[in-house]
Amino acid sequence: MNICIWAQSTCKLKAKFNLNSYKNVEKKKVVIGGMFPVHMRVASSGGNTSNLPVSSGCDGFNFRTFRWTQTMLFAINEINQREDLLPNTDLGYVIYDSCFTISKAVEGTLTYLTGQDEAVPNYRCGNGPPLATLVGAGGSDLSIATARILGLYHFPQVSYCSTCSALNNKFQFPTFLRTIPNDLHQSRAMAQLVLHFGWTWVGTIAADDDYGKYGIKDFKEQVEEAGVCISFSETLPKVSKPEVIQNIVQTVVESTAKIIVVFSSDVDLSPLIGELLHHNVTNRTWIASEAWVTSALISQSGVNSVLSGTLGFGVKKADIPGLRRHLLNLDPYADALTEEFWETLFNCTLDYSRALRMAKERAVGVNGTLSRAAKGLPDGLCSGSESVAQLNNTYSDVSQLRITYSVYKAVYAVAHALHNLEHCEEGKGPFVGGSCANITNFEPWQLMYYVKNVRYKMPNTGEEIYFEDGDIEGFYDIINWQVNGNGEISYVTVGHYNGSAAPEEKMHIMNDSIIWNNGELEPPRSVCSENCQPGTRKGIRQGEPVCCFDCIPCADGEISNTTNARECILCTGDDWSNTAHDACVPKIIEFLAFGEPLGITLIVISAFGALVTIAVGVVFLMHIGTPLVKANDALLSFLLLLSLVVTFLCSIVFLGEPQNWSCMTSQVALALGFALCLSCIMGKAAVLMLRARALKKARAKARAAAKAAKAAAEAAANSGSPDVIVTSSNNDIAASDKPEVDTLTFGHQRAMAAVATLIQAVACTVWLIILPPHPVKNTAAQNVKIILECDEGSVVFICCIFGYDILLALLAFIFAFIARKLEDHFSEAKCMTFGMLVFFIVWISFVPAYLSTRGKFMVAVQIFAILASSFGLLSCIFLPKCYILLAKPERNKEELMKPRPKPKDGSSTGTSASLATAATDVNASFASTAIDDQPGN
Repeated sequence: MNICIWAQSTCKLKAKFNLNSYKNVEKKKVVIGGMFPVHMRVASSGGNTSNLPVSSGCDGFNFRTFRWTQTMLFAINEINQREDLLPNTDLGYVIYDSCFTISKAVEGTLTYLTGQDEAVPNYRCGNGPPLATLVGAGGSDLSIATARILGLYHFPQVSYCSTCSALNNKFQFPTFLRTIPNDLHQSRAMAQLVLHFGWTWVGTIAADDDYGKYGIKDFKEQVEEAGVCISFSETLPKVSKPEVIQNIVQTVVESTAKIIVVFSSDVDLSPLIGELLHHNVTNRTWIASEAWVTSALISQSGVNSVLSGTLGFGVKKADIPGLRRHLLNLDPYADALTEEFWETLFNCTLDYSRALRMAKERAVGVNGTLSRAAKGLPDGLCSGSESVAQLNNTYSDVSQLRITYSVYKAVYAVAHALHNLEHCEEGKGPFVGGSCANITNFEPWQLMYYVKNVRYKMPNTGEEIYFEDGDIEGFYDIINWQVNGNGEISYVTVGHYNGSAAPEEKMHIMNDSIIWNNGELEPPRSVCSENCQPGTRKGIRQGEPVCCFDCIPCADGEISNTTNARECILCTGDDWSNTAHDACVPKIIEFLAFGEPLGITLIVISAFGALVTIAVGVVFLMHIGTPLVKANDALLSFLLLLSLVVTFLCSIVFLGEPQNWSCMTSQVALALGFALCLSCIMGKAAVLMLRARALKKARAKARAAAKAAKAAAEAAANSGSPDVIVTSSNNDIAASDKPEVDTLTFGHQRAMAAVATLIQAVACTVWLIILPPHPVKNTAAQNVKIILECDEGSVVFICCIFGYDILLALLAFIFAFIARKLEDHFSEAKCMTFGMLVFFIVWISFVPAYLSTRGKFMVAVQIFAILASSFGLLSCIFLPKCYILLAKPERNKEELMKPRPKPKDGSSTGTSASLATAATDVNASFASTAIDDQPGN
């Protein structure tokens, strides 16, 4: 008292607070403090700085929070009447109205700590009962402000609705406790709810305070870690600004997100709901925090179209026996707050003079004169006996006692802590030396010990309450806003969340019990992009959240077998993607089989070619003694036919599934078959070329000799002795012009063919020993097929071997082309020339055709080329001979194998069948010419 008197005499009071309060401290042993936002806001002061500053009053009476205040009064009265709890202690109370404003909360805290109406910081003035604990101060922002002050003095604070996660920081708020779950649990519950329904595209709205900011921050961390994206994030102003509210509504309308999470108090959210109704914003599902999920300020009539289907989390509710009776039995004249409540509730005034003044004003406004209404009881005057129960409003509604129950628990927590403090046994106390605190004179930090360690059960419900680092367990009811038969919003519990349970058991929700917006029974979808189905992958859109993506089909050979796959999986070499690209299936094994139509066709053609070749050989064998067959070595002809049989039949080996033996046999047989065939043709063509050149040379000499003989004959005739001259001349010509037609014999031809074939055989042997052909699975040629084919083993060897065949073919063609002008009744050189031309045309056409085909058709093209070239050689070389042997046997005679008559230009050629008698014919011709030129005998 002396300190306060000294402070008042030496210090100047800077301001006097204007606080609404409840007080009952007379003859009380301990005083419990309370702070509730009975009003919604501070009245505007106009911002005038030219006058003496005055603490602002409050506007906007809140029936819901007034019920919380009355609940604290009810709980204190109930405790004072109990014999088992603080039986020797009467509790008093000091309750202030924070007006939902930080400044008012600070004013109330300082006044409470001072102990008098005029706050003196750092001082406790007066000799009243000790102050126990502050129950409050409403919203998280308010509690943060008060907790910082109370923490300086180690003064315990138990909050009933401050859920902000920032308050669990015991370094900043060492004496803060609460009987409502920490928002960390609620944020996780909201995140799990969003994930439960598969929503990946949500909007968020938060109040511009610590409650909203921290709640949304924790929620975002949870959902973003799980892959959910935030479409928009808006902030509700603490002081309603129409332009800001309209911008938020515009954002909600333009967003494709159908789920909107709101962390806000009902007071801050109310202006937005009004604007949403004005714009008729429907088809949205709202996720409500505990601060407004059961608020009558929000769930008013007319909000069904906007808010029906809302899901939210509410703290535990309970029935409190006797509370409704207490709420209804108020004395309207007891104090200023109750008086204001009564006047607001019934829209009247308890002040007779004010009612009379208002009546006079109304009367003057109607007819300009005082009416008789002003002479009696004025209209608008409360009788004080109005029935609160008949109105059935938020204040008297005890069906959803959630925050109210939290207030009830907070008061009981303080009472049980005081009870434990009072019944401490000296020597067994928690303080130094086992000492105890005195219930009539204890320090705040001593009570803090008991509050922090209190453990008790609530009456009627039996719920056990205890604090862990100042928090209680995170248990919530999941509430669904459904429209009842009267068209009103009803709160239906559809599940619950227990933050203390195992992860898989935290949330239980009855999906079938939920009624969504517009009465839908199926959960809404809220995604930026629809799920990418198996067979596609997610393609992130540049500059947009990861939930906004394009579904890109997997490339051929790749699959995705899960929803929303980030990457496609490449199939293994033997597999390929199916049509839907959601599974790898074995590739089709492809090879040119014997049994398929194309294979059968090729076998038939090959067999036919071989049989025709054998038939030609039989025909030649039957006519082996004839001049046509004997001409130009019959053995080479038979070897040529044998090689053609080999080429015809080796094409069959290309068919079927490639094996080691078939790969080696097909390539080697083809190489050796063509080597033998082409070497035989080359041998024949070489002989024809040399004989043709010899004949040409002989005939050139013969023409020169004939001219010389003619000149000699003319000279002899002129000299008178022509016989001597002619005889001598003819003998000289016969001796000098005999053509050399046997430069290459049959033996030379056979040796040439044998050596050429042997060289190819040696090369093929080396090839088979070093790098033989072998079967492989070609997975690169065609995506959906595995082509079984033969790998040549070495490109160098295959090029050398078939390059050698090309060399033989070129030589044969050159030799035959040179000998093509041998003229007779049958010209074998021309047939060979045409045969080789067909051979080259076929294989030159084969290259582009082979390179442009894939799979088994490459084998088919190769077989067609083999068969076509073989048929070409067989037809061009042997068909004319068979025609003569079978159809024109009269032309198969020695005399018809002789040269044709010499053309007028003096040139003459012959065939291989007539070259044997060419010299004799030439000499006879020369002799007869000389005789004819002589004069008559």
